[in-house]
Amino acid sequence: MPEHRDVALTAASRGLNSSGTHLTTGTYIMQTISKFGLALIAGLMAMPLHAQKLRDQFRAASPSVVIVHTIERTSSPTPDDGFLGASGIGSGVLISPDGKVLTAAHVVQTADRVAVEFANGMSVPARVIASEPRADVALLQLQRVPPGAVAARLADSDSVQVGDDVFIIGAPYGLGHSLSVGHLSGRHDMRRTVRGVPVEVLQTDAAVNMGNSGGPMFNTTGGVVGIVSQILSQSGGFEGIGFAVSSKVARELLLSQQPFWSGVDGYLLTDALARAFNIPQPAGLLIQHVAEGSPAAGMGLRASTMRVTIGDELLLAGGDIVLSVAGIVVADDDAVFDRMQRALAGPGAVEVTVLRAGRVATLKTR
Repeated sequence: MPEHRDVALTAASRGLNSSGTHLTTGTYIMQTISKFGLALIAGLMAMPLHAQKLRDQFRAASPSVVIVHTIERTSSPTPDDGFLGASGIGSGVLISPDGKVLTAAHVVQTADRVAVEFANGMSVPARVIASEPRADVALLQLQRVPPGAVAARLADSDSVQVGDDVFIIGAPYGLGHSLSVGHLSGRHDMRRTVRGVPVEVLQTDAAVNMGNSGGPMFNTTGGVVGIVSQILSQSGGFEGIGFAVSSKVARELLLSQQPFWSGVDGYLLTDALARAFNIPQPAGLLIQHVAEGSPAAGMGLRASTMRVTIGDELLLAGGDIVLSVAGIVVADDDAVFDRMQRALAGPGAVEVTVLRAGRVATLKTR
């Protein structure tokens, strides 16, 4: 005990007042307690202010966030039963007063019908006007914009840095307009370029679950910096690693270039799988789903109907296998798909060659 007291007194004797003279031990301790008390009070005051700021940001941003409801045909477990209707749910964000909504491509790519629900419960029909599955971003156009709807600001994702606060609003498991808060945990270059745009995703520890897909990631000023895409998980639930496609990628692919939507979900068959399906070339695109009313449906492209397991792959088989588009042969190469997409989005009819029931057939776009 005496040794401890000596150390404490030695430390206290180093205190100086504003004139540079030594303070007595008692005076120094009292001033230290007083300063600590003021700092504690300031900290306690700051905490509610931070909470209030987040609350205000949520209230300002929430009216722009929507729940995306979809209806899609899916194959039944038994081929004889044909197709069944399946409902899906995701999230999105209104980004313009004329009714444009950003969401994830995997939410709407092959949807037969899409409706968007706002915070006030009003539901509005929507259609897909642009979708890029390789970057998992899509753009919807509302049939009408309901009164009171507020468009969010699409911010520059390059301005947000690792460690910055972010928040996500969406519909996890259908719980509309749920808030999750976290940080930007990392930035990842996906090492792929889609139509000349390098794909980048933002990693976050803000909670992301089923139904959050397509929802906005906001920065601290309420600007949209990302569109929620997927999670990295071993359990199937959120484990602290979520990803959002950067707003820069979404802007450049969906707003700065000619909009395009195929309405197709395909599986690229290469190597052993290509040989197993008797494809007369190194690769082909096996059509899994075709959205009703899409350009793909208009040309008569047929979706697969039979569930098959090949190795570790669960696929749908029995549909068309695309061999070429406008004379461009299918290959495992993003540049090839870029060329095909430009051809399909251009004016005039385009020929699409498919393998159908073992025979090569030619379809034409309208």
